[in-house]
Amino acid sequence: MSLIVNGLEVPAPADARVSLLDHLREGMHLTGTKKGCNQGACGACTVLVDGERILSCLALAVQYDGRRITTIEGLADGDALHPLQAAFIEHDGFQCGYCTPGQICSAIGMVAEAKRGVPSHISPDLTAEVRLSREEIQERMSGNLCRCGAHNGIIDAIRGTVAAEVGA
Repeated sequence: MSLIVNGLEVPAPADARVSLLDHLREGMHLTGTKKGCNQGACGACTVLVDGERILSCLALAVQYDGRRITTIEGLADGDALHPLQAAFIEHDGFQCGYCTPGQICSAIGMVAEAKRGVPSHISPDLTAEVRLSREEIQERMSGNLCRCGAHNGIIDAIRGTVAAEVGA
């Protein structure tokens, strides 16, 4: 049994009770993914699995046998930051930075959802093409909490980069 983390095949933990979050942080020393509430309420632990965002604190690592897991460490291309990582710097999308990895992974997953036409709670027409307005982004990112007040910078960074892929 193995996982594919940031493009590398790694063994799953021997203990089937280990969360994906703990396996990433403690087993693999990928500390970019944060442990916030450890109850799935804050989004600090968000990672991508096959391009979809999940809360790694609520997932058992063994559930993802053979699946592609991307953490914040896997987004950059060598020394070149992912465009959203650079946008967070440009738009002051972080202060303490604790929620930043989860925010970035969540935003990338959110854009993929929008491209697939997945509506949100506030989508006016469930069959229409998804447009990522500021309000739509705020709704879709509401599961990722920022406690230090960088919310506007986060939304601006998302709107200025990856949301443009869908239409903002």
